Amino acid sequence: RMGTAATMMSIAEAMGMTLPGASSIPAADSNHPRMAAAAGRRIVEMVWEDLKPSDILSPASFDNAIKVHMALGGSTNAIIHAIAMARRAGIALSLDRFDQLSREVPVIANIRPSGAFLMEDFYYAGGLLALMKMLGDKLDGSAMTVSGKTLGEAIANAAVYNNDVIRSLDNPIYPEGATAILKGNLAPRGAVMKPAAAEPRLRKHRGPALVFRDYNHMAAEVEREDLEVTPDHVLVLQNAGPKGGPGMPEWGMLPIPRKLVKAGVRDMLRISDARMSGTSYGACILHVAPESFVGGPLALVKTGDHIEVDVSQRLLHLHVSEEELARRRAEWVPPEPRYARGYGAMFQQHIGQADEGCDFDFLESGPPVPEPEIH
Repeated sequence: RMGTAATMMSIAEAMGMTLPGASSIPAADSNHPRMAAAAGRRIVEMVWEDLKPSDILSPASFDNAIKVHMALGGSTNAIIHAIAMARRAGIALSLDRFDQLSREVPVIANIRPSGAFLMEDFYYAGGLLALMKMLGDKLDGSAMTVSGKTLGEAIANAAVYNNDVIRSLDNPIYPEGATAILKGNLAPRGAVMKPAAAEPRLRKHRGPALVFRDYNHMAAEVEREDLEVTPDHVLVLQNAGPKGGPGMPEWGMLPIPRKLVKAGVRDMLRISDARMSGTSYGACILHVAPESFVGGPLALVKTGDHIEVDVSQRLLHLHVSEEELARRRAEWVPPEPRYARGYGAMFQQHIGQADEGCDFDFLESGPPVPEPEIH
């Protein structure tokens, strides 16, 4: 499956940070130890050449990585990781850039959960080099890679061996990229969704909210046979973000309530400030920013409020008047900090929101750290 690990190794290759062809080799394939040996040789050569990550990472390399992510139907977690990496490299990267590029690149990798095949099938169909070759001039071929060659040179001889696994641009799995960035009064700074993994009917939907204040509340409620819920409800999980979780756990694929599962329901609209596994699927809207724990609008949602989602318009809207939201905001009481001391307290103080990469603010770009003196 195209989970987070498979997505991130592909992104690393697309941005030039692995040797060409390294990312999609199956674990048991004999090319794995050969690639490991080649990587060991190359890293020593790079030291002598003084070729550093800062020489490779650029706005163009991150754009290439995002476009590959979109074409793969990659994990939503990759958005957080890529933003954090870019910020550490001193490169401005926002959710808006992801959304812009998602409209330009369709999903052409027929890999689960968006498609039908597995990562092993993808590798033997030509792998990431072949997929990048199919993207053609959508990628910046002049971007440098750790091999010392440009990306264009790295993919020049790639070929597709199964055009059902790696599709052409005019025969995609999904007409737009892997992820959509939704905004509105419920997520002023953005939220993330993987439309290709959702039932089509839920890409444009309006329904009443069923709100869970935290994970334990949700876990208990969804098991109730007498829970007042219909397939049109929108499940909302609060306090599952970077500070509220804490640590933004993979709780975003909220379970379908037991009574609906028995009735045959397999997907519902679900909204949270959490993450979800890259192998998960369904109409899950994630990474809502700012999170509910710090007073984001998600904290103000009440059961029965109507929520509207329109993926084509990139809309996530809470149908509650501004006056009522202002009243709720005035009544909202911030939760107690999760930690009062130690690492947890430092985490609470310095961790960023989902749209900022969920990284420590003191690790973002700044002057180089000098080598320590050795005595």
